[in-house]
Amino acid sequence: MSTDDKKQKTESGLSAEEMERLNRVSYVLGMEAIKRISSQKVLIVGLKGLGVEVAKNVILSNVKSVSVLDNELVQIGDLSAQFFLTEKDVGKVSRAAASVEKLQELNRFVEVNVVTEELSEEIIKKYTIVVLTNNRSISTLKKITDACHKNGVHVIASDVRGVFGWIFCDFGESFVVTDVTGEEPLSSLVSSVGSEKEPQVITLDESRHGLEDGDYVQFAEVKGMTQINELQEPIRIKVTGPFTFKLELDTTGFSAYQSGGRVTQVKMPKTVQFKSLSESLAAPDFLFSDFAKFEHPQQWHLLLEALLVFQERHQGQLPPSHHKEAADEVIAIVKEINDKLPAGSPVKVEQVNEAIVRPLIETAAGEISPMSAVFGGLIAQEVLKAASGKFNPIYQWLYMDAVEALPKAPEGAAVPADEYQPLGSRYDDQIAVFGRTFQEKINNLRYFLVGAGAIGCEMLKNWAMMGLSSGPNGRIFVTDMDTIEMSNLSRQFLFRNPDIGKFKSKSAADAVTRMNPQLKIEAYTAKCGPETEEFYDDAFFKNLSGVANALDNVQARLYVDQRCVQTGRSLLESGTLGAKGNVQVVVPFLTAHYGADRDPAEKDFPSCTIKSFPYMVQHTIQWARELFEGEYNKMAEDCNTFLDRDDFWATLPKRGNEALQLDLVQTVEKAVKERPTTFEQCIEIARMRFEELFYNNLAQLTFLYPREHQTDKGMPFWSPPKRFPTALKFDARDPLHTAFVYAAAHLVAATYGLPVSKNQDDENYVAKVASQVNVPPFTPKSGIKVNTDESKKEEDVGSVNIDNETAFVYGAAQLVAATSGLPGTNTHDDE
Repeated sequence: MSTDDKKQKTESGLSAEEMERLNRVSYVLGMEAIKRISSQKVLIVGLKGLGVEVAKNVILSNVKSVSVLDNELVQIGDLSAQFFLTEKDVGKVSRAAASVEKLQELNRFVEVNVVTEELSEEIIKKYTIVVLTNNRSISTLKKITDACHKNGVHVIASDVRGVFGWIFCDFGESFVVTDVTGEEPLSSLVSSVGSEKEPQVITLDESRHGLEDGDYVQFAEVKGMTQINELQEPIRIKVTGPFTFKLELDTTGFSAYQSGGRVTQVKMPKTVQFKSLSESLAAPDFLFSDFAKFEHPQQWHLLLEALLVFQERHQGQLPPSHHKEAADEVIAIVKEINDKLPAGSPVKVEQVNEAIVRPLIETAAGEISPMSAVFGGLIAQEVLKAASGKFNPIYQWLYMDAVEALPKAPEGAAVPADEYQPLGSRYDDQIAVFGRTFQEKINNLRYFLVGAGAIGCEMLKNWAMMGLSSGPNGRIFVTDMDTIEMSNLSRQFLFRNPDIGKFKSKSAADAVTRMNPQLKIEAYTAKCGPETEEFYDDAFFKNLSGVANALDNVQARLYVDQRCVQTGRSLLESGTLGAKGNVQVVVPFLTAHYGADRDPAEKDFPSCTIKSFPYMVQHTIQWARELFEGEYNKMAEDCNTFLDRDDFWATLPKRGNEALQLDLVQTVEKAVKERPTTFEQCIEIARMRFEELFYNNLAQLTFLYPREHQTDKGMPFWSPPKRFPTALKFDARDPLHTAFVYAAAHLVAATYGLPVSKNQDDENYVAKVASQVNVPPFTPKSGIKVNTDESKKEEDVGSVNIDNETAFVYGAAQLVAATSGLPGTNTHDDE
């Protein structure tokens, strides 16, 4: 696709390049939300570690514009968490001015600029969302947030103080959440609907309906009681069991239920009333972050206000690190605020717990990268919620601490007087929190990072800010065999457009070295797996302080976990799925390892249901995944084994029964004999595959089992849950048909290593070639057996890694859904 083509606006109003960048984001948020986000003007006040994290994440999210306001000169301690500042900036330029160019490099489609005027109500009115960080005065915070509330500007206020952080959200008095969970609507097959004032609905006992009291549903394809299909308004329900629920509906006047039907959850909008910060300070609503600290939010809430009052009294300065007199003053302010609260106040506590607040006060002067990263991610999510109306926002206060991470001196041991004093180094803020001894340990750690994608980029950035491996004995090893693609740029922030096509590990290592030149890092491109154990051998692992996984598949995670168990290394395991994430810390001889706690196995659908009788969207997705595995993974592996191994025929008996052996030989023979030499031949193969999968196979099935076919017991064969399929005739004008052929042709080309020119890499060109393919007419055959026994299962074909092939699986699943009259899915499901 040419540069001019990429600048052309699509139906969404975004350019083709923007759409390519946001490819993965669209799976989670949907295009409507992305369009709303792209119209937002965001102001971020304060550009220390937390502010730059928010700015980075919001810019990558493709809002319309981001303005940053921070006129303070860069200080050396800022470099503990602010990754776009350098030592050359210290004392010479403001944080905003030093960062704006690097922020702009993140996304050329977002306008990034600096605001130098003092923040006022007039400035606030220019924006749709305001984020306040590095707050220094309770009265100023009230003034600005109240002005946002008054003018209908969504506002998020937040700070991180050492290992303590907070977030406040105010999205106005009538904020509409269009989708509270962001999950796909639940759907079940109906077994029965009663005829009464509050009829009970029974779903098929294949799986729980998953609905909750107060949910709304709609019906389709119900036979007999057809009036329920025609209701325009969703119906509120009350759950009575895992397979039953009652309707707030009178069906006594409806026809009697006969059979079939599908019930689908309807996402209903929810209106949330936010209070201003001034009002909410006295009557807060807490979102609990740690149920082991259930009684802490009130203490934290009082501490927040006390710290801001202290700053107001001391020219914006926080209490110095581990300064007893300053900590005593803050605690006195906490008690003063608490004593003034009226009896019955939801914030008032019987006694201020110094064991909770004192460690947080003593370390509040430092801003550390991990806390900034966590809160920066949370705030950016709230910005997206405010912009899109998708997902339930924080209502209204979130507090969190990581006091458990603070080092504890051995009992009876004296802490050196200068332990927490600054050294005039980039790590001073971190030293203020953890001390010099801790910093020295961090500097000399040796860590192995497996994966340099979205999580890997964030991990490396945090390590660079922390100074991990910057000491004489420290070292970071990072490996990733993948290269950078356009779609990576929306979330893997260490990469830029010129990096496309380069190895992730090497580009990421170069980027973080620019952030912290003291870093010692080695980048590899060899996969960490059984085939590279001579390189990543026991000696390599045993020379490490620990290992961090940033992987995208379970098999690789299990392998690294196994190596850590064998060599006694700690493991940091993490992963994301859409807006969800998980972290697991594995410590040898103290915690369970990753492989010890396996996720429950996914439901195993009968093979005949998957192949011939799908009646749920999940069936179509599973079919598409298995199709991809067989067509583009397993076939290539089998062919390479045939070409590379002299003992291929000798090992054939080990590959299963005679039928499987014959299938393997035929697959290899076909792949070798029918090898394409041009992309046009790849299109022809894809077009013929479409015909076979979505017309011939279904025409054969309906020939053997016509709509009126009956079972041996005289019952209709096509009774629920079976759905009579429709064979699809290829139509080059149908975007779904063309998309499948386009994706399949590219996969064929990739499998055989064929290049695709810019002129060929176009759906219109693919559609034109596909429509010219000579497709022989299909004649159904008699006597062919189709498995209709759900108790019979085929051999497992193995797991599927479909990271870069979502388009194919999406198209295939959609087409199967179309043949069975099922509602379409979205790419987030398929992924």
